[in-house]
Amino acid sequence: MIYEEVFKELNKRKVKYVVVGGIALVLYGILRFTADLDLVIHLEEKNIDRFFKAIKNLGFKPKVPVTEEEFKDKKKRAEWIKKKNMIVFSFYHPKDPLKIIDVFIKEPIKFESLYKQAKKIRIKKITIPLASLKHLKRLKKRAKREKDFIDLIKLKDFEKIEKDEKKKI
Repeated sequence: MIYEEVFKELNKRKVKYVVVGGIALVLYGILRFTADLDLVIHLEEKNIDRFFKAIKNLGFKPKVPVTEEEFKDKKKRAEWIKKKNMIVFSFYHPKDPLKIIDVFIKEPIKFESLYKQAKKIRIKKITIPLASLKHLKRLKKRAKREKDFIDLIKLKDFEKIEKDEKKKI
């Protein structure tokens, strides 16, 4: 499984996170080509510390020269949003540059709600919190990119199939 080591490390360090984006769709069982891992993490200081330790331990590096202290600074993140139109902060792996982790710098949905309603799946003894279908659809509508509109269609089809399967039981 792609990003298996990331999920293991995040869980080991007790990072509060939720998987969103294309990988979330793939983990739900929806066919989608994607290479990056999109995460919403709880943006409180101790959780950010745990997150940075986890990705550093795995060898990931920030795409732009930013320190953990700068990332933890709410004002700094707000400045990035305002001045650079930044939505996510990216990390890459030098040995495998196609492995990219994008972390939202502002919670696109209140983290408590996102985390509470996340669907917890288990793969290879690893529990992975996926954004609920409702939250995924909300995030896709906000993104307004062509691929997100296609994802919305796939999510609606997936929900219909899921409902039909429940009726059969």
